[in-house]
Amino acid sequence: MIPMINLKKEYAEISTEINQNIQRVLNNGFFVLGEEVKKFEEDFSDYINTKYSIGVNSGSDALFLALRSLEIGKGDEVITVSHTFTSTVDAISRNCAKPIFVDIDPNTYCMDPSQVEEKITDKTKAILPVHLYGHPVNMDPICDLKEKYDLYIVEDAAQAHAAEYKGKKVGVIGDLGCFSFYPTKNLGAYGDGGAIVTSNEELNEKLLIMRDYGQSEKFYHDFVGVNSRLDEIQAAILKTKLEYLDEWTERRIKNAKLYNEILQSSDLVLPIEKDYAKHVYHLYVIRTENRDYLKNKLMKNGIQTQIHYPLPVYKQKAYSYLDIDFSLEVTDRICNEILSLPLHPWLVEEDVIQVSEMIINALS
Repeated sequence: MIPMINLKKEYAEISTEINQNIQRVLNNGFFVLGEEVKKFEEDFSDYINTKYSIGVNSGSDALFLALRSLEIGKGDEVITVSHTFTSTVDAISRNCAKPIFVDIDPNTYCMDPSQVEEKITDKTKAILPVHLYGHPVNMDPICDLKEKYDLYIVEDAAQAHAAEYKGKKVGVIGDLGCFSFYPTKNLGAYGDGGAIVTSNEELNEKLLIMRDYGQSEKFYHDFVGVNSRLDEIQAAILKTKLEYLDEWTERRIKNAKLYNEILQSSDLVLPIEKDYAKHVYHLYVIRTENRDYLKNKLMKNGIQTQIHYPLPVYKQKAYSYLDIDFSLEVTDRICNEILSLPLHPWLVEEDVIQVSEMIINALS
Protein backbone atom coordinates (compact mmCIF):
# COMPACT_ATOMS: atom_id res chain seq x y z
CA MET A 1 0.00 0.00 0.00
CA ILE A 2 1.23 3.48 -0.88
CA PRO A 3 -0.78 5.86 1.33
CA MET A 4 -1.68 9.49 0.64
CA ILE A 5 0.20 10.52 3.77
CA ASN A 6 2.25 8.60 6.33
CA LEU A 7 2.05 10.09 9.81
CA LYS A 8 3.59 6.99 11.35
CA LYS A 9 6.84 7.66 9.49
CA GLU A 10 6.70 11.32 10.45
CA TYR A 11 6.39 10.42 14.12
CA ALA A 12 9.17 7.85 13.87
CA GLU A 13 11.54 10.52 12.54
CA ILE A 14 11.00 12.91 15.46
CA SER A 15 9.55 10.66 18.18
CA THR A 16 12.32 11.28 20.72
CA GLU A 17 11.83 15.06 20.62
CA ILE A 18 8.05 14.80 20.53
CA ASN A 19 7.94 12.46 23.50
CA GLN A 20 10.29 14.65 25.54
CA ASN A 21 8.27 17.77 24.85
CA ILE A 22 4.94 16.13 25.65
CA GLN A 23 6.43 14.77 28.85
CA ARG A 24 7.60 18.27 29.77
CA VAL A 25 4.03 19.55 29.45
CA LEU A 26 2.70 16.68 31.55
CA ASN A 27 5.33 17.30 34.22
CA ASN A 28 4.50 21.00 34.31
CA GLY A 29 0.83 20.22 34.86
CA PHE A 30 -0.41 23.26 32.91
CA PHE A 31 -2.42 22.50 29.79
CA VAL A 32 -4.24 25.56 28.43
CA LEU A 33 -2.79 28.93 27.28
CA GLY A 34 0.56 28.60 29.01
CA GLU A 35 4.20 29.02 28.05
CA GLU A 36 4.12 26.37 25.31
CA VAL A 37 1.42 28.26 23.41
CA LYS A 38 3.22 31.55 23.93
CA LYS A 39 6.52 30.14 22.65
CA PHE A 40 4.92 28.54 19.62
CA GLU A 41 3.06 31.74 18.76
CA GLU A 42 6.35 33.66 18.91
CA ASP A 43 8.17 31.11 16.77
CA PHE A 44 5.38 30.95 14.20
CA SER A 45 5.27 34.75 14.00
CA ASP A 46 9.00 34.82 13.35
CA TYR A 47 8.70 32.11 10.72
CA ILE A 48 5.80 33.77 8.88
CA ASN A 49 7.36 37.23 9.39
CA THR A 50 4.41 38.84 11.11
CA LYS A 51 4.05 40.59 14.44
CA TYR A 52 1.43 38.39 16.02
CA SER A 53 0.12 34.82 15.99
CA ILE A 54 -2.96 33.77 17.91
CA GLY A 55 -3.26 30.05 18.53
CA VAL A 56 -6.80 28.69 18.31
CA ASN A 57 -8.37 25.24 18.33
CA SER A 58 -8.72 24.73 14.56
CA GLY A 59 -8.32 26.27 11.14
CA SER A 60 -12.10 26.53 10.97
CA ASP A 61 -12.21 28.68 14.09
CA ALA A 62 -9.26 30.72 12.80
CA LEU A 63 -11.39 31.74 9.81
CA PHE A 64 -14.52 32.25 11.90
CA LEU A 65 -12.76 34.42 14.48
CA ALA A 66 -10.82 36.38 11.86
CA LEU A 67 -14.05 37.49 10.20
CA ARG A 68 -15.70 38.10 13.55
CA SER A 69 -12.83 40.32 14.70
CA LEU A 70 -13.51 42.50 11.65
CA GLU A 71 -17.15 42.78 12.80
CA ILE A 72 -18.44 41.08 9.68
CA GLY A 73 -21.99 39.89 10.23
CA LYS A 74 -25.61 40.00 9.15
CA GLY A 75 -26.16 41.95 5.93
CA ASP A 76 -22.49 41.79 4.93
CA GLU A 77 -21.01 39.93 1.97
CA VAL A 78 -17.66 38.16 1.69
CA ILE A 79 -16.27 37.16 -1.70
CA THR A 80 -14.61 33.76 -1.86
CA VAL A 81 -14.36 30.59 -3.96
CA SER A 82 -16.40 27.41 -4.06
CA HIS A 83 -13.50 25.07 -4.83
CA THR A 84 -12.27 24.73 -1.26
CA PHE A 85 -12.98 22.80 1.90
CA THR A 86 -16.32 23.82 3.37
CA SER A 87 -14.79 25.49 6.44
CA THR A 88 -13.83 28.49 4.29
CA VAL A 89 -17.46 29.19 3.51
CA ASP A 90 -18.77 27.97 6.87
CA ALA A 91 -16.80 30.75 8.55
CA ILE A 92 -18.76 33.32 6.56
CA SER A 93 -22.12 31.71 7.28
CA ARG A 94 -21.38 31.21 10.97
CA ASN A 95 -20.92 34.96 11.20
CA CYS A 96 -24.36 35.40 9.56
CA ALA A 97 -22.79 37.02 6.49
CA LYS A 98 -23.40 35.95 2.89
CA PRO A 99 -20.78 34.11 0.81
CA ILE A 100 -20.41 35.44 -2.71
CA PHE A 101 -18.70 32.98 -5.05
CA VAL A 102 -16.29 33.63 -7.90
CA ASP A 103 -14.69 31.09 -10.19
CA ILE A 104 -11.12 29.85 -10.10
CA ASP A 105 -8.05 30.07 -12.31
CA PRO A 106 -8.02 26.90 -14.48
CA ASN A 107 -4.26 26.49 -13.96
CA THR A 108 -3.72 27.13 -10.25
CA TYR A 109 -7.27 26.26 -9.06
CA CYS A 110 -7.10 29.36 -6.84
CA MET A 111 -9.36 32.43 -6.93
CA ASP A 112 -9.47 34.13 -10.33
CA PRO A 113 -8.83 37.80 -9.44
CA SER A 114 -10.32 39.01 -12.74
CA GLN A 115 -13.78 37.90 -11.58
CA VAL A 116 -13.80 39.62 -8.19
CA GLU A 117 -14.55 43.27 -9.00
CA GLU A 118 -17.86 42.56 -10.73
CA LYS A 119 -19.08 40.86 -7.52
CA ILE A 120 -18.32 43.83 -5.26
CA THR A 121 -21.38 45.69 -3.95
CA ASP A 122 -22.01 48.19 -1.17
CA LYS A 123 -22.51 45.16 1.10
CA THR A 124 -19.09 43.67 0.42
CA LYS A 125 -16.83 43.82 3.46
CA ALA A 126 -14.04 41.37 2.69
CA ILE A 127 -12.35 39.13 0.14
CA LEU A 128 -11.37 35.65 1.31
CA PRO A 129 -8.87 34.06 -1.12
CA VAL A 130 -7.75 30.46 -0.57
CA HIS A 131 -4.14 29.43 -1.20
CA LEU A 132 -5.17 25.99 -2.40
CA TYR A 133 -3.12 22.79 -2.59
CA GLY A 134 -0.01 24.75 -1.53
CA HIS A 135 -0.07 27.26 -4.40
CA PRO A 136 -0.59 30.96 -3.58
CA VAL A 137 -3.35 33.08 -5.04
CA ASN A 138 -2.29 35.92 -7.36
CA MET A 139 -2.64 38.55 -4.64
CA ASP A 140 -1.65 41.87 -6.27
CA PRO A 141 -4.95 42.39 -8.13
CA ILE A 142 -6.87 41.49 -4.98
CA CYS A 143 -4.83 43.95 -2.91
CA ASP A 144 -5.59 46.63 -5.51
CA LEU A 145 -9.32 45.97 -5.05
CA LYS A 146 -8.91 46.15 -1.27
CA GLU A 147 -7.51 49.66 -1.60
CA LYS A 148 -9.96 50.78 -4.28
CA TYR A 149 -13.08 49.68 -2.38
CA ASP A 150 -11.80 49.87 1.22
CA LEU A 151 -12.22 46.16 1.90
CA TYR A 152 -10.57 43.64 4.21
CA ILE A 153 -8.54 40.66 3.02
CA VAL A 154 -8.55 37.45 5.06
CA GLU A 155 -6.22 34.80 3.65
CA ASP A 156 -7.13 31.14 3.98
CA ALA A 157 -3.65 29.62 4.18
CA ALA A 158 -4.74 26.31 5.70
CA GLN A 159 -3.01 24.36 2.90
CA ALA A 160 -0.09 26.68 2.36
CA HIS A 161 2.35 26.68 5.29
CA ALA A 162 5.69 27.97 3.92
CA ALA A 163 4.22 28.90 0.53
CA GLU A 164 5.36 32.27 -0.80
CA TYR A 165 3.93 35.02 -2.98
CA LYS A 166 6.65 37.20 -4.51
CA GLY A 167 9.02 36.27 -1.71
CA LYS A 168 6.53 36.78 1.14
CA LYS A 169 5.08 33.95 3.17
CA VAL A 170 1.35 33.71 2.52
CA GLY A 171 -0.84 34.79 5.40
CA VAL A 172 0.89 38.16 5.87
CA ILE A 173 -0.35 39.84 2.71
CA GLY A 174 -3.88 40.66 3.84
CA ASP A 175 -5.24 41.98 7.13
CA LEU A 176 -5.39 38.52 8.66
CA GLY A 177 -4.09 35.08 7.69
CA CYS A 178 -5.58 31.80 8.85
CA PHE A 179 -3.78 28.48 9.23
CA SER A 180 -4.93 24.97 10.07
CA PHE A 181 -2.76 22.51 11.97
CA TYR A 182 -4.92 19.48 11.25
CA PRO A 183 -2.62 16.42 11.34
CA THR A 184 -2.42 16.01 7.55
CA LYS A 185 -1.34 19.61 6.92
CA ASN A 186 2.26 20.47 6.00
CA LEU A 187 2.60 21.65 9.58
CA GLY A 188 0.20 19.48 11.54
CA ALA A 189 -0.58 18.86 15.18
CA TYR A 190 -1.51 15.48 16.64
CA GLY A 191 -5.08 16.65 16.95
CA ASP A 192 -6.87 19.86 15.96
CA GLY A 193 -5.25 23.27 16.03
CA GLY A 194 -5.06 26.53 14.14
CA ALA A 195 -3.66 30.05 14.17
CA ILE A 196 -4.50 33.55 13.01
CA VAL A 197 -1.64 35.86 12.05
CA THR A 198 -1.63 39.64 11.76
CA SER A 199 0.56 42.69 12.20
CA ASN A 200 -2.39 44.76 13.46
CA GLU A 201 -2.03 45.28 17.23
CA GLU A 202 -5.69 46.11 17.75
CA LEU A 203 -6.87 42.94 15.98
CA ASN A 204 -4.33 40.87 17.89
CA GLU A 205 -5.59 42.13 21.26
CA LYS A 206 -9.18 41.59 20.20
CA LEU A 207 -8.55 38.02 19.05
CA LEU A 208 -6.64 37.09 22.21
CA ILE A 209 -9.72 38.05 24.21
CA MET A 210 -12.20 36.62 21.73
CA ARG A 211 -10.67 33.11 21.71
CA ASP A 212 -10.98 32.93 25.52
CA TYR A 213 -14.66 33.59 26.20
CA GLY A 214 -14.24 37.33 25.63
CA GLN A 215 -12.26 37.69 28.85
CA SER A 216 -9.97 40.69 29.21
CA GLU A 217 -9.07 39.25 32.61
CA LYS A 218 -10.23 36.20 34.52
CA PHE A 219 -14.03 36.23 34.94
CA TYR A 220 -14.40 39.68 33.32
CA HIS A 221 -15.96 39.43 29.86
CA ASP A 222 -15.78 42.41 27.52
CA PHE A 223 -17.95 40.78 24.87
CA VAL A 224 -19.40 37.42 23.89
CA GLY A 225 -16.46 35.22 22.98
CA VAL A 226 -15.87 31.55 22.34
CA ASN A 227 -13.72 28.75 23.70
CA SER A 228 -11.13 28.34 20.97
CA ARG A 229 -7.75 27.85 22.57
CA LEU A 230 -4.72 25.97 21.28
CA ASP A 231 -3.72 23.58 24.05
CA GLU A 232 -0.24 23.24 25.53
CA ILE A 233 0.47 19.72 24.24
CA GLN A 234 -0.40 20.61 20.66
CA ALA A 235 1.66 23.80 20.91
CA ALA A 236 4.67 21.80 22.11
CA ILE A 237 4.25 19.38 19.21
CA LEU A 238 3.88 22.20 16.68
CA LYS A 239 6.93 24.03 18.02
CA THR A 240 8.97 20.87 17.52
CA LYS A 241 7.67 20.24 14.01
CA LEU A 242 8.08 23.87 12.92
CA GLU A 243 11.85 23.33 13.06
CA TYR A 244 11.50 20.64 10.39
CA LEU A 245 9.00 22.43 8.15
CA ASP A 246 11.50 23.80 5.63
CA GLU A 247 13.26 20.45 5.29
CA TRP A 248 9.99 18.59 4.90
CA THR A 249 8.77 21.17 2.37
CA GLU A 250 11.85 20.61 0.22
CA ARG A 251 11.17 16.86 0.24
CA ARG A 252 7.62 17.54 -0.96
CA ILE A 253 8.91 19.74 -3.75
CA LYS A 254 11.49 17.12 -4.76
CA ASN A 255 8.79 14.43 -5.01
CA ALA A 256 6.51 16.76 -6.97
CA LYS A 257 9.28 17.51 -9.45
CA LEU A 258 9.90 13.79 -9.91
CA TYR A 259 6.20 13.23 -10.61
CA ASN A 260 6.34 16.08 -13.16
CA GLU A 261 9.41 14.64 -14.83
CA ILE A 262 7.94 11.16 -15.26
CA LEU A 263 4.36 12.18 -16.08
CA GLN A 264 5.15 15.00 -18.52
CA SER A 265 4.92 12.59 -21.45
CA SER A 266 1.35 11.66 -20.52
CA ASP A 267 -1.88 13.44 -21.44
CA LEU A 268 -2.48 14.43 -17.82
CA VAL A 269 -2.82 18.04 -16.76
CA LEU A 270 -0.06 18.43 -14.17
CA PRO A 271 0.32 21.02 -11.39
CA ILE A 272 2.03 24.25 -12.34
CA GLU A 273 3.97 26.85 -10.39
CA LYS A 274 3.46 30.47 -11.42
CA ASP A 275 6.50 32.72 -11.55
CA TYR A 276 5.19 34.73 -8.57
CA ALA A 277 4.79 31.63 -6.42
CA LYS A 278 6.57 29.12 -4.27
CA HIS A 279 4.38 26.03 -4.42
CA VAL A 280 4.71 23.81 -1.33
CA TYR A 281 2.60 20.91 -2.65
CA HIS A 282 0.29 20.24 0.24
CA LEU A 283 -1.36 18.15 -2.44
CA TYR A 284 -0.18 16.94 -5.83
CA VAL A 285 -3.27 17.23 -8.01
CA ILE A 286 -3.52 15.94 -11.57
CA ARG A 287 -6.41 16.18 -14.01
CA THR A 288 -7.77 13.67 -16.48
CA GLU A 289 -11.14 12.99 -18.10
CA ASN A 290 -10.59 9.35 -17.10
CA ARG A 291 -10.33 10.26 -13.41
CA ASP A 292 -12.74 7.69 -11.99
CA TYR A 293 -11.26 4.86 -14.02
CA LEU A 294 -7.75 5.84 -12.98
CA LYS A 295 -8.67 6.18 -9.32
CA ASN A 296 -10.20 2.69 -9.26
CA LYS A 297 -7.23 1.21 -11.12
CA LEU A 298 -4.77 2.69 -8.65
CA MET A 299 -6.84 1.58 -5.67
CA LYS A 300 -6.87 -2.01 -6.94
CA ASN A 301 -3.08 -1.85 -7.08
CA GLY A 302 -2.66 -0.58 -3.54
CA ILE A 303 -2.20 3.11 -4.33
CA GLN A 304 -4.32 5.48 -2.27
CA THR A 305 -5.72 8.64 -3.90
CA GLN A 306 -8.35 11.25 -3.00
CA ILE A 307 -10.50 13.84 -4.70
CA HIS A 308 -10.15 17.37 -3.32
CA TYR A 309 -13.05 18.25 -3.83
CA PRO A 310 -15.76 16.23 -5.61
CA LEU A 311 -18.67 18.66 -5.11
CA PRO A 312 -18.29 22.46 -5.05
CA VAL A 313 -19.44 24.17 -1.88
CA TYR A 314 -22.07 26.19 -3.72
CA LYS A 315 -23.74 22.92 -4.80
CA GLN A 316 -23.71 21.39 -1.33
CA LYS A 317 -27.06 20.76 0.35
CA ALA A 318 -25.97 22.93 3.29
CA TYR A 319 -25.91 25.98 1.00
CA SER A 320 -29.12 25.38 -0.91
CA TYR A 321 -30.66 28.27 1.06
CA LEU A 322 -28.61 30.69 -1.08
CA ASP A 323 -30.79 29.84 -4.11
CA ILE A 324 -27.82 30.23 -6.45
CA ASP A 325 -28.96 30.53 -10.06
CA PHE A 326 -25.57 30.63 -11.80
CA SER A 327 -22.77 28.17 -12.44
CA LEU A 328 -19.02 28.33 -11.95
CA GLU A 329 -17.76 26.88 -15.21
CA VAL A 330 -14.14 26.12 -14.30
CA THR A 331 -14.98 24.89 -10.80
CA ASP A 332 -17.65 22.54 -12.15
CA ARG A 333 -15.39 21.17 -14.87
CA ILE A 334 -12.35 20.38 -12.79
CA CYS A 335 -14.35 18.70 -10.03
CA ASN A 336 -14.92 15.86 -12.48
CA GLU A 337 -11.25 15.62 -13.44
CA ILE A 338 -9.04 16.24 -10.40
CA LEU A 339 -7.23 13.51 -8.51
CA SER A 340 -4.75 13.90 -5.65
CA LEU A 341 -1.82 11.48 -5.71
CA PRO A 342 0.26 10.33 -2.73
CA LEU A 343 2.66 13.07 -1.72
CA HIS A 344 4.42 13.62 1.60
CA PRO A 345 7.99 14.03 2.90
CA TRP A 346 8.37 10.29 3.59
CA LEU A 347 7.45 9.18 0.09
CA VAL A 348 10.58 7.60 -1.38
CA GLU A 349 11.69 7.88 -4.99
CA GLU A 350 10.72 4.27 -5.72
CA ASP A 351 7.15 5.02 -4.61
CA VAL A 352 6.86 8.03 -6.92
CA ILE A 353 8.19 5.97 -9.81
CA GLN A 354 5.79 3.12 -9.07
CA VAL A 355 2.75 5.41 -8.89
CA SER A 356 3.78 7.27 -12.05
CA GLU A 357 4.39 4.12 -14.08
CA MET A 358 1.11 2.64 -12.92
CA ILE A 359 -0.70 5.78 -14.12
CA ILE A 360 1.04 5.75 -17.51
CA ASN A 361 0.23 2.07 -18.01
CA ALA A 362 -3.37 2.52 -16.95
CA LEU A 363 -3.96 5.38 -19.40
CA SER A 364 -2.04 3.95 -22.35
